[in-house]
Amino acid sequence: MFAVPVLDVSPYLVPGAHAGNDPACARVAADLDRACREVGFLQITGHGVPEESTDGLAAALDAFFGRPLDAKKAHRRPGENRGYAPPKSESLSRSLGIETAMNDFYESFTVGSERSWYPGLDLPEASYPDNTWPDAVPDFRPAVEAYFAQVTGLSRVLLRIFTDALGLPQGHFDALTGHSIDVLKMNNYALPEGEVAGEVLGMGAHTDFGILTVLWADRVPGLQVLDTDGVWHDVQPAEGAFLVNLGDAMARWTNDRWRSTVHRVDPPVVDGTIVRRRSAAFFFDGDHDAVISTLPGCADAASPGYPPITVAENIAMKIAGLKGGALAAPDLREADRVRAAR
Repeated sequence: MFAVPVLDVSPYLVPGAHAGNDPACARVAADLDRACREVGFLQITGHGVPEESTDGLAAALDAFFGRPLDAKKAHRRPGENRGYAPPKSESLSRSLGIETAMNDFYESFTVGSERSWYPGLDLPEASYPDNTWPDAVPDFRPAVEAYFAQVTGLSRVLLRIFTDALGLPQGHFDALTGHSIDVLKMNNYALPEGEVAGEVLGMGAHTDFGILTVLWADRVPGLQVLDTDGVWHDVQPAEGAFLVNLGDAMARWTNDRWRSTVHRVDPPVVDGTIVRRRSAAFFFDGDHDAVISTLPGCADAASPGYPPITVAENIAMKIAGLKGGALAAPDLREADRVRAAR
């Protein structure tokens, strides 16, 4: 039976703890390796992110998305992965090179790493653009920045677990994540509440682009994960847990030993009625110039691995489809899984 494993990561919150010096960490790393091989999604508890941080984020989402559409559109950044995106302006399936008859019905607000965060480095504006903030919502920026800092720290804890689970030397990924492109995409599923009428799509089938994703979401239906048999399964976060999934960069690094699992969001329906759903996906993507090439021990003659590509090149290819309508490369392995899904 399909299930998303639940993992308590608290042993890794102890400074200096890792699989080589702590049996509890070794068990966490082994369980994570199994989850990444078999599912590509997991739920994490014991993560140390305080409830007031997620509560503040939820309140910020409500305050911004509750504004009139014209006020929200003032923060649009067409073609960029920043600012406001209104309903039906994006299509995540196109990021896999898959044509779709309709765009997605969610609206979103996106913030992320800026060049100013890394003084002394000559970073490209395309990968590290400045953020847009809705100043008319006074509590929005501090709440979002506080949550951003919390999940950034959590993502680096998870990367330490990844390092142990893959049997790599501690710090292996440090040189690839020193100026990571980190992005927080806050989503509101904007279909009006009420009875379901016709075929609609909350968020199209896709994989995430980077190393890992930390997802906070309402505990309502909608998120679906594609298993290895091509069947979609409903997934909801446990109380107080984050959903974590792998992105394409990690799947490429491991030559698909670990799965970048396809997922989508159907309109959240309870008892035949659409209800409101919110989520916030934090994407820990790695340095723009980090090369994604197969890790030692993850390639062989039968499966030599993916061709090398930089983090920025991989993201740009997917964003072009998501926002600009230019289909990503049609021969992506993950796209084949979507086409074969039942």
